[in-house]
Amino acid sequence: MVLRNLRRTCGLILALGFALAVVPAIPDAAALDLPERWPAVQGSRAQGQEVRFATASPFSLAEVAAKAAPDDEALGYFFLPDGASADAPVPAVVMLHGAGGIQGAREMTYGAQFADMGIAALVIDVFGARRDIATGFVNRLINITESAMVTDAYAALDWLDAQPEVDADRVVLIGFSYGAMSTVFAAYDQVADLFAGPGDPRFAGHIAFYGPCIARFRDARTTGAPVLFLSGGRDAIVDQDRCSEIQDDLRRGGSRVENIVYPEGMHQWDGHFGSPRMIGRNLAPCRLEVAPDFSVTDLRSTLPMANTFFRKVILGLCAGSEGYMIGRDDAVRSRSNQEIGRFLEEVLGQGDGAS
Repeated sequence: MVLRNLRRTCGLILALGFALAVVPAIPDAAALDLPERWPAVQGSRAQGQEVRFATASPFSLAEVAAKAAPDDEALGYFFLPDGASADAPVPAVVMLHGAGGIQGAREMTYGAQFADMGIAALVIDVFGARRDIATGFVNRLINITESAMVTDAYAALDWLDAQPEVDADRVVLIGFSYGAMSTVFAAYDQVADLFAGPGDPRFAGHIAFYGPCIARFRDARTTGAPVLFLSGGRDAIVDQDRCSEIQDDLRRGGSRVENIVYPEGMHQWDGHFGSPRMIGRNLAPCRLEVAPDFSVTDLRSTLPMANTFFRKVILGLCAGSEGYMIGRDDAVRSRSNQEIGRFLEEVLGQGDGAS
């Protein structure tokens, strides 16, 4: 607690970089009321400022548990609402991108919209910070794992805790596709315990956009924070039966779970690809199990996902040869915006994400 207070005090100095003008204070976050029609990004005053903070680059969560993960520096873009201050701290969201990286039409657009609605946003560039580890689509997925994403997510929460304008007890983690898998991982209690001590903040809620349901945790206990799953009925990379199993695990573990499927939606309905197209190889058939010691096993081949070699072999064996459809759908995006808004009002407006 002393450390948190000291860091908040030091954060006042950083706050001067964001407070460029005297503006009216935003409404009390306890009465969070997001509009049905989200703000247009064109003409928005919200701009993402590049920030860097300490993190690590583990291949696996087992490396984190063994304190063997190499130190690294995370890269993010921070959107702070006008009027946020130490006297009126705002809630926040942390966003994890998909396998294609950050998109202006998706993470950066949401970041500006959230800031315009009074919610701080921190978009993490997991791949951009690790170009020395891997470049190129396939190499990134082999070498920069979900564990690295989770590590960045909790490092971001720690960084937000040092910002006096942000209420770190009211932060929701949002992930897209590859990042959505990490968002779900972060909801498990044993994962949170790796990164956050008893007095440290945890994520108040989790939102997973069209994330493949591949890894199932044997220890299903959660932090108690609610989890919202959003997916499209025409998205072949999301196996709804497998997702139902994981969602039931989360419920048994202590979280309130919602699953919303948009029948006409394809993968990445809020991305920059307009016309529907077939991409990639389909990971939906893959089945992994995470043991209490964080070791990961492929249930089909029984191979351990112990290093990059085994990861490449396992994903190569389990992935379907056919791809999956991807395509932007503004009508679905408008509907998912409403669900996000409702969820954030419930979670962030209460000031307590546990349920």
